[in-house]
Amino acid sequence: MATTKSAPAGRIGIDWAGLGWMFLFFWYFSGVTQTLIALSGVAGLQGLRQASMASALWLIPLLLFPARTRLLAGVIGTILWLCSLSGFGYFLVYGQEFSQSVIFIMFESNVSEATEYLGHYFSWSIVFAAVAYGLGGWLLWRKVRPVYLPRQMTLVACLLLLGLSMGYEAVRQYIKRDDLQRAVDEFEENIEVASPWQLAVGYHQYRRQLGNMENLLASQEQIPPLKNLVDAHAGQPSTLVLVIGESTNRQRLSLYGYSRPTTPNLDKLRGELQVFDNVVTPRPYTIEALQQVLTFADQEHPNLYLSTPSLVSVMKQAGYKTYWITNQQTMTKRNTMLTTFSKQADEQFYLNNNRDQNTTSQYDGDVLDPFAKVLADDAPRKFVVVHLLGTHMRYHYRYPDEFDHFTDRSGVPASVTDDQLPTYNSYDNAVLYNDYVVSSLIER
Repeated sequence: MATTKSAPAGRIGIDWAGLGWMFLFFWYFSGVTQTLIALSGVAGLQGLRQASMASALWLIPLLLFPARTRLLAGVIGTILWLCSLSGFGYFLVYGQEFSQSVIFIMFESNVSEATEYLGHYFSWSIVFAAVAYGLGGWLLWRKVRPVYLPRQMTLVACLLLLGLSMGYEAVRQYIKRDDLQRAVDEFEENIEVASPWQLAVGYHQYRRQLGNMENLLASQEQIPPLKNLVDAHAGQPSTLVLVIGESTNRQRLSLYGYSRPTTPNLDKLRGELQVFDNVVTPRPYTIEALQQVLTFADQEHPNLYLSTPSLVSVMKQAGYKTYWITNQQTMTKRNTMLTTFSKQADEQFYLNNNRDQNTTSQYDGDVLDPFAKVLADDAPRKFVVVHLLGTHMRYHYRYPDEFDHFTDRSGVPASVTDDQLPTYNSYDNAVLYNDYVVSSLIER
């Protein structure tokens, strides 16, 4: 074992380089993936910042027990490496960030689907990347060395590291939120970018949301079917499609008279469309609105969604095979009710498994391929729900570069300031891309 010399009286020598190698080693297992995510433009730098702060936690046991530094670093590092492989591999395959929605999809898949998935996405390049990733961690581990501090300074340093990695964020969320549970939820979301919390927090949140969903499904199953349901076209082939948008204002659609050509494809189809111009959403928030749109609940009776069949259940009762295709996040606190509606369908396609809704890799055009598969299904009567991200904030994440069409002040009201102009134009570009997606669904 290496020996250390005592620092001269009146001066404390701190091995800053040793501390730096310790931190870099632990940061590696969260920071590499977050750096790739940031560099690819999939998400911003927030995840990298949060992962860096959370990684400082693992310096504490090494400072408390410096004589066992290499052993502790090796054990902790191995656990972090194993836990981080899922997020690292998922990014290499999908270019997305691992989330609790991915865990939901994993547990929803059967052995046959999992085998098909592995066969489709397996490549030796992924294996080599994982080996290289592990080799990088081993090389950093070899640089880790004991850092000896006076006992009192060690305790102070450990408290500072605990505050930096966990305590500050926990206290900040508790002060910001009006109840403990919300503070805990926000705290978990902020540390789940780092290994091993990515799996631990993701699984915990998945189990909680799954429990909520199962309770909702159980209560829905107790709801009796409609009496005297009559379908005038019973037995005839039929395909009905319900497209659910998000945050799209008709005042910004040229289909409704807006000066900018934001809906050129739907404008061409105008003669084949019934355009309703006096429809108002019942609630300002997506979940509350869809609880009324997809059930018999309304403004005067908002809780009827708990005691009456959903639209999906009614269509199944009428003899339709039902499908749910969604580009919304799946197993999150915000979307548990929507996932409950989707689980009532015969088949589901969950496309958006990102941890952060705002990414540059998740566009609504992703719904077109599963939609084509559904249309090819030989079921004679089909009811298809397609739920889009639509034009939800942040708008510049809702369309690829080729739809960045509106960039100047042409057609923009004079009241829009220079600071507001980029956001204004981004929204119109999001509407333009939404026009492409919706018209493509109609065309198919």
